[in-house]
Amino acid sequence: MFARGGYHGSRVGDIAEEAGIAHGLLYHYFESKEAVLHAVFRENWGELLGRFREVEVAEGPAGDKLAGIAKILLRTWRNDPALVTVMVREVARSPHLQEQVDEVGEAFAILQRVVEQGQAEGAVRRDLDPRLVSWIVYGGLEELLTGWALGQLPDGEEEVARAEQTAIEIALHGLSA
Repeated sequence: MFARGGYHGSRVGDIAEEAGIAHGLLYHYFESKEAVLHAVFRENWGELLGRFREVEVAEGPAGDKLAGIAKILLRTWRNDPALVTVMVREVARSPHLQEQVDEVGEAFAILQRVVEQGQAEGAVRRDLDPRLVSWIVYGGLEELLTGWALGQLPDGEEEVARAEQTAIEIALHGLSA
């Protein structure tokens, strides 16, 4: 419902109908429409972070880990575009995002640790601030998702694969010719 009608265009009754439950039953589990949106965020963001953590702790070079995280994040679009649309349009632009700062910050912390690993391996420049690199890399990936969610970028299988490759190439090798 949130993906099709947007947060403000979706009524609690619409959400209950889409879920195939009585309107009152929805209120048994959620105090408001906002609570439903928060639950969508928490459940799905938690799964995403779990997958990021698995990549982080796996054996292998930092470049492979960065590619793995990019693939996880960008492939969510191919696997569930409605979910990504909700996360991009509604959650990421929500005035209540501040409440999820710690959860969102964990993604940046994972990326930062992978960048630090890459610096230790000599694969990532040591003169760069790993915290800033993590924000820049994640920001670029999120903007690709935003472009797809808003219909501004082509999102076929080949385009998503090209986006993954381009993001990692830029993260690891920059724009220098």
